[in-house]
Amino acid sequence: MTESEFLDRAEQIFQHIQNVLDHAESDIEVTNKGAVLELEFDDGSQIILNRHAPNQELWIAARSGGFHFHWHNEAWCDTRDGMAFYHRLSGLIEAACGETVSF
Repeated sequence: MTESEFLDRAEQIFQHIQNVLDHAESDIEVTNKGAVLELEFDDGSQIILNRHAPNQELWIAARSGGFHFHWHNEAWCDTRDGMAFYHRLSGLIEAACGETVSF
């Protein structure tokens, strides 16, 4: 994938996440800072998502650790265990605030 394609896909994902969380009945504050999407919870904890163009990866930082996702077989998969991006993100959000969010 070209860098332009990667950036377009990453932007679509960030927009999708923001749209889902904006329309969900949750108190998750979403801040889009271009290459970084911040999710902040009532207790002040955060999940930070960013796109890493040099490696063409999406990254998630949460209390439980950092996760890198690479495009593989038509999906964003964790580079360590193969878990799908949205599945991992949903689990991290649930762990952070107890809410179930489906992307």
